[in-house]
Amino acid sequence: MYYPRTRAEVRETDRRDEAFYQDKLYILEYVRRRLLREIEQLRGESEAELGRDPVDHCKSRIKSAASMEEKLRRRGLEPTLEAALSQVRDAVGLRVVCPFLDDVYLVSSWLSRRDGLRLLETKDYIADPKPNGYRSLHLIVAVPVPMIRGRQELAAEIQIRTLAMDFWAALEHQLKYKQCIGEEEMIVAELKRCADETSSTDINLQALRELIAAAAGAGAAEAEITQQQAR
Repeated sequence: MYYPRTRAEVRETDRRDEAFYQDKLYILEYVRRRLLREIEQLRGESEAELGRDPVDHCKSRIKSAASMEEKLRRRGLEPTLEAALSQVRDAVGLRVVCPFLDDVYLVSSWLSRRDGLRLLETKDYIADPKPNGYRSLHLIVAVPVPMIRGRQELAAEIQIRTLAMDFWAALEHQLKYKQCIGEEEMIVAELKRCADETSSTDINLQALRELIAAAAGAGAAEAEITQQQAR
């Protein structure tokens, strides 16, 4: 069994992807799988050392040929394979969804320090949200790909967010691509308000978890003292 906690969430490539990426598709697939291995190792180490999993679920994808061509044209570039691999840094994407806010930064810190991954850029849309309310932490990393003659690096994007942020982003994405939608200004304003409320919820849940952990720690310490006195 391969990556039992992430496999079901992988978007499979299709024939158009194969035609566009040609013999470089295996490089993208190597990078995707490498990043999934990193996340699986993080989850295993965290469960062993911290007693909890900082990741709720993880999704990965190789950017579809249609999406890649559209992005290249939007940037004024020719929709070629060479441009896709050299000018775009999210041909491979990973989305890591975490239960709590501090888990987002734990995952980010761990990935940023991994041997073999070179951090190129960090975009913290949690500390500095987008005008529409979008929140997420984005890492651009360079992943080395072993080749017969040396190696090459390929950039990939990792998005890390909480469950609340992911839920909001999914709804915003649906509405963004709706056609002929009415009351657009009102909906945009309400989405922004909802984004602020989900952010407040994340902060409150984080504080509640810390309070519960502190209470549990105090209870365990008191029980230990009682046992020692009983001896």
